[in-house]
Amino acid sequence: MKLLDQDPWLKPYEERIKKRALYSLSRERSLTQGGDLLLSEFADGHRYYGLHHREDGSWVIREFLPNATEVYLIGDFNNWRRMIVWGMKRINDYGDWEINIAADKIKHGDHYKLFVVWPHGSGERIPAWATRVVQDPRTAIFSAQVWAPAKPYTFHHLRPTPKAEPLLIYECHVGMSGEEEGISTYNDFRLNVLPRIAKSGYNAVQVMAVQEHPYYGSFGYHVSSFFAPSSRFGTPDELKQLIDEAHALGIRVIMDLVHSHAVRNEVEGLGNYDGTRTLFFHGGERGEHPAWDSLCFDYGRNNVMHFLLSNCKYWLEEFQFDGFRFDGVSSMLYYNHGLGQIFTGYGDYFNGHQDADAIAYLTIANKLIHELYPNAITIAEEVSGMPGIASKIENGGMGFDYRLAMNIPDYWIKTIKELPDERWNPGDIWYQLTNRRKEEKTISYAESHDQALVGDKTLLFRLADAEMYWHMERNDRNFAVDRGIALVKMIKLVTAATMNGGYLNFMGNEFGHPEWIDFPREGNGWSYKHARRQWQLADDKNLKYNCLYEFDRDMIALFKSVDHFEKNSLEKTWDSREDQILCFKRGNLVFVFNFHPDSSFTDYPLPLPAGKYKVVMNTDNPEYCGFGLTDDSVEHFTIPDVDENGKAIPGQQHINLYIPSRSAQVLRLED
Repeated sequence: MKLLDQDPWLKPYEERIKKRALYSLSRERSLTQGGDLLLSEFADGHRYYGLHHREDGSWVIREFLPNATEVYLIGDFNNWRRMIVWGMKRINDYGDWEINIAADKIKHGDHYKLFVVWPHGSGERIPAWATRVVQDPRTAIFSAQVWAPAKPYTFHHLRPTPKAEPLLIYECHVGMSGEEEGISTYNDFRLNVLPRIAKSGYNAVQVMAVQEHPYYGSFGYHVSSFFAPSSRFGTPDELKQLIDEAHALGIRVIMDLVHSHAVRNEVEGLGNYDGTRTLFFHGGERGEHPAWDSLCFDYGRNNVMHFLLSNCKYWLEEFQFDGFRFDGVSSMLYYNHGLGQIFTGYGDYFNGHQDADAIAYLTIANKLIHELYPNAITIAEEVSGMPGIASKIENGGMGFDYRLAMNIPDYWIKTIKELPDERWNPGDIWYQLTNRRKEEKTISYAESHDQALVGDKTLLFRLADAEMYWHMERNDRNFAVDRGIALVKMIKLVTAATMNGGYLNFMGNEFGHPEWIDFPREGNGWSYKHARRQWQLADDKNLKYNCLYEFDRDMIALFKSVDHFEKNSLEKTWDSREDQILCFKRGNLVFVFNFHPDSSFTDYPLPLPAGKYKVVMNTDNPEYCGFGLTDDSVEHFTIPDVDENGKAIPGQQHINLYIPSRSAQVLRLED
């Protein structure tokens, strides 16, 4: 239980943490029949359930429907009629149904569903384990599709080996990644966006909305078919090719995995799948998510653990994903989903309101993922700060590699909205960016897709507002835009420079994309105008968007130039609330920020280790649409501090630096 050694404040909750760990272990042992099965063997449900093409050309489909009394396979091959010859047989008391199909009865591309009969009811269902689900463009009706191409895609490239650099994530959505007003495809993304990501220096992409979802505007978070990649963007083989070519570019691919809830739909989803909602979800109010209009999984059911753990293995092995960002983890951890709760002390995490079954699922899922692929990346989208979420399982944690530092974008929004520039406190900025559990790695970010949605604003849009629409040419000086660009560069640099695991950027935010994200819906006339990315703005060197684009690329390159930048010691050397100056060092790099809105400082003394320093990055560089007020070719030598008698103080040195207002400089200790 190293978790307790790392954080003595957890000592009063030792028994509860042990109980949490032991319960997860007992659940795992029950799933693996006391250890007779490997965990990876238990998670093989996708190899048994669903539709499978046998070596002799015949087919078999199996589904788990314990409450069903009759089940029929319907589709193109029988004119969607219930026929005795297409009836499935119940093959055990557990509730498995099966039908064997001759080779010539169905073919690649056929559409199909199940027709399920249960006591006092019946209905069409898309198989829970379906790996291909499509929507009819005329009727908008979803159905499963037989997917067995004559030449299935084969991977040509190995997964990239992690390098001595931080995890630099480019969060993206395939459908809205193009410039056209429509839905982009896996192929569009592979050909047009992947090269941009590689050129920008990011070493991972986090792909949203992979699992099939009936409503495009849900951003992929109301999943209906957990094993089917969204057909809106193309075929499963095209997704595999996208991932394969990302690997060829040295980019790891992280899937945004939604196991925290499911869409309420019954025909397209798992709601009322066999005539009962409790096959997958809690009954009553506990099964209804009060904020998301969705259904909540019952992680206490072994069949749910089987389904979700197999889902993890399926995406890792079948599509060669490099890991997962688990969505909505806070919602899973607490009976109240963390809604309206303020976590003010450790007692709030161990007060009996935690869902032990959900915690067990997350712990076992992390163990499985890392057993299957030791270099896998797992990230928890977790806002409450649950201790141990990103600690090793053997230390008493839940096994995630990282947790998202969700407090940081909230802090920046609050600061921009509520504080005038002259009240920005560098000491508070430092505290908010570095206030984290040392033993748990985090992903720092200033803004993600959440801040770009309608109802919120990106950082630049908050700062410059409507002036962005009229004053983004390089030679057009506008106070609101200049202020916004200056502060956005500083915010992103200080956020990324203080990372202790990785850094994340959402697609388009690196160049200050001017429009919010608004998926087609009734309220906007089903328009795709705001569900796209205007890349030409980033490429146009006459626009300030290009300045931000170049800045982001150079910032990422700076972090990659230092081996394990995120592991280098982080030490604040100076901050002044009055001057609004912050200075900290990381390895041989020194970061200096002047947040003051109008005061520039000449020969500002900054205490630093003795040596020669050279500026390697400056937010005020004209290439980044700064004013170019400093000569960055000047070398800076430390000079000894002196006492009141003019005598040098041993071991104390400083440099004198010109620091323009609203600017930041990065200096490197040369020798």
